[in-house]
Amino acid sequence: MANIALTPDQFRNLRRAGVLYLVIIITGLGAELGLRGPLIDLGSAEATAQAILAAPGRFRLAIAADLVMALSDAGLAILLYLIFRAMAPGLALAAMVFRLIQTVLIAVSLMGLLTGWLILSRADALVDAPSLALVFFELHAHGYDLGLVFFGVNSLIMGWLVWRSDIFARAFGAGLAAAGLVYLTGSALRFFAPDLTTMFAPAYGLTILAETAFCIRLLVQKRTIAAGTGTHGFAA
Repeated sequence: MANIALTPDQFRNLRRAGVLYLVIIITGLGAELGLRGPLIDLGSAEATAQAILAAPGRFRLAIAADLVMALSDAGLAILLYLIFRAMAPGLALAAMVFRLIQTVLIAVSLMGLLTGWLILSRADALVDAPSLALVFFELHAHGYDLGLVFFGVNSLIMGWLVWRSDIFARAFGAGLAAAGLVYLTGSALRFFAPDLTTMFAPAYGLTILAETAFCIRLLVQKRTIAAGTGTHGFAA
């Protein structure tokens, strides 16, 4: 099997992409599962208000983590375009655009969290502030899932690019494509069959596994590697 020697720019872009992917995974999961998730109960406005007002620093930290994730996601979108543009410029550009749209939607949806916080912090001047704040927290959740629609399309395209490249094992491409299907399905359920979202939630474990595996693959990239099974080349 022939060896592929990466140029310095290719190697740096792959490593940078791996670092940004790791930041996205840590800040995204940290904000959603570790910081914000335990505070927000969309089924109880009062419990949510009490939890957030009791831990305002934690709530703000979750927003900050999401901002870092969004900034890193924008950078990663550009790097992945640079990595795959020589192989399939049209699809690489499409993947970047869909990922950037996702990033913008998720960043904008943070306004829902900020508005909800402002409502709760000024509760004395408002009637039923917890219920009103919960509407904005739910708006954020819907905005996040709307962003994941575009990210799901991005993941399908990236899965194809990785599958057809000469550097990555096809299992990584299949994993990213499967993650895309999970994102699209989960978002569709959020909007059209919300009662099923809890039952579907464990499927997101597949997205964590697939994206973490690809992140690690980028981080451990070597300058010279054995060519994979793809036939369409690779350049950065």
